[in-house]
Amino acid sequence: MNGVNGSHAAPTNGLGQAYTDQVIKSIGPKTDARLKEVMISLIQHVHDFAREVDLTFDEWMAGVEMINWAGQRSTSTRNEGQLLCDVIGLESLVDDITNRKAAEAVDSATASAVLGPFWRHDTPMREFGSTITFDTPSDGQVAYIHGVIADAQTKKPIPNALVDVWQASTNGLYEQQDENQVEHNLRGKFLTNDKGEYAFYSLRPVPYPVPVDGAAGKMMKLLDRNLFRPAHIHYLVTADGYKPLTTQIFDS
Repeated sequence: MNGVNGSHAAPTNGLGQAYTDQVIKSIGPKTDARLKEVMISLIQHVHDFAREVDLTFDEWMAGVEMINWAGQRSTSTRNEGQLLCDVIGLESLVDDITNRKAAEAVDSATASAVLGPFWRHDTPMREFGSTITFDTPSDGQVAYIHGVIADAQTKKPIPNALVDVWQASTNGLYEQQDENQVEHNLRGKFLTNDKGEYAFYSLRPVPYPVPVDGAAGKMMKLLDRNLFRPAHIHYLVTADGYKPLTTQIFDS
């Protein structure tokens, strides 16, 4: 079998580091420097991984099919590929790397968390103290949720910060997953007042499972892992002059 550019003959002991080096050397000189750095490392690690576990053709194809399935299941309101990255811990790891310097500061900000696949860019603005639960289920417990957005270093409140919140209903579904919920249910954007305060009514969050009808759910089952996430509310907080903060509040 020919290798890269048809110039590499397979050695009798298999395709080793020389083959990997040849694939890496195929990257052209006009490649973006950061892309080149990332791809060289990716190719090296992927090749090492395949050799380490003696990856078979059928196993590789099963992985390809799972990636394809994740893409096929993804829509404008569901990101199955992102959810699959979340299942294997990659999304949280990347988020941690991105925010590590801020977290190591003496006066560190609230810990960041992943955005998740169910955020919507078109969530409407709500009035201070209003509700985001518009078809409260019979098993739902209405909760008054409030807090203060403050500068991590000065501790002073930040007026006019935008607090974007979203959560699942008691059936574990976000509104874009559930045709029985009204659009933008359990979502809202709020501006903090001059004291940095925000407040709204919503549901007390409940644990919910990863969707089982896609690649991420299947991976969880194959790994014999608990499908449930702990009860939480998502936050995306932005303010002029500050880095955006994506986080989650968990019910104790």
